Amino acid sequence: MKRDKFIFTITAAAAAPFALNAQPKKKGVRNKASFKTASGEGRIHGHIALKGVNQNLLDVKVSGRDTNGDLAIFEQTSLSQGRGTPLHIHPNQDEVFYVLEGEYLFQVGTEKYDLEAGDSIFLPRAVPHAWTQKAAAGRMIVTLQPAGKLEGFFTTMAALDHEPTQEEIKKIFSDHEMVVVGPPLKID
Repeated sequence: MKRDKFIFTITAAAAAPFALNAQPKKKGVRNKASFKTASGEGRIHGHIALKGVNQNLLDVKVSGRDTNGDLAIFEQTSLSQGRGTPLHIHPNQDEVFYVLEGEYLFQVGTEKYDLEAGDSIFLPRAVPHAWTQKAAAGRMIVTLQPAGKLEGFFTTMAALDHEPTQEEIKKIFSDHEMVVVGPPLKID
């Protein structure tokens, strides 16, 4: 019996890396056609003018709809100096920000980072983070993997007919798979 248990343990250990990397097949059809999204344009929604967290413009460059939810890429034109996101968590998405223009302050966990044009930062899923625009204007490319519901968050914020309260903002974050855990990041 001990030999059978040993063989089972060895077989299970050898198969474990394959089982950990196995991803359940997502239902849906992935876009198999290439496409171009021109400079200054947003795919599907056009410019998304945000309300609440900041007054920035967002252009969807690659929608989660294009990738069956695997990836989303946005270009953000930052028009709200001194404003940014509340400290929040994406439980299921990693984010990468690449600064094209301007300056930003990021907090990831307890660490703070100054970013300027050409800098990038990786924000791992489930780690609290926030950012604030330091310069008068700026632009960033934001990549999410998997796409999650951030595109829906942006369109919801843009569709509001009023400036949302902090409670409304927390609810909208929650409705789009994000959790607000603290206030916006202040520039010292």
